[in-house]
Amino acid sequence: MNFDAIKEYLLSKPEAQETYPFDDKTAVFKVQNKMFALLITRQGQPLLNLKCDPLDARELRDIFEEVIPAYHMNKRHWNSIILDGNLPIGEVQRQIDHSYALVVKGMKKSVREGLEVRYGSDVIYQA
Repeated sequence: MNFDAIKEYLLSKPEAQETYPFDDKTAVFKVQNKMFALLITRQGQPLLNLKCDPLDARELRDIFEEVIPAYHMNKRHWNSIILDGNLPIGEVQRQIDHSYALVVKGMKKSVREGLEVRYGSDVIYQA
């Protein structure tokens, strides 16, 4: 899965926005100004940083060698996926969905409920 396909999937999430707050190469994906993904290239290797439940984060690292503690993030709550094509696309999408849902779940009730009204309860129940 290439950067463009990853970006397309990230931007398909309700109210997702792509920003470049750090530099012109580090894509940060947000919902309601809260980051749920970061897409970068580090030492020539494409990485996707995603928020994750701490227990799941460790388990995913044990299961998939492409999932590692997140580069430049809180390693308890974030994983990096090495985008080398070895992790099945369905698993990458599942982890994106989980990250997005965790961020939405953590929003103020009024903001979260607004997203649910506009897009359905699925926005938070994928976590």
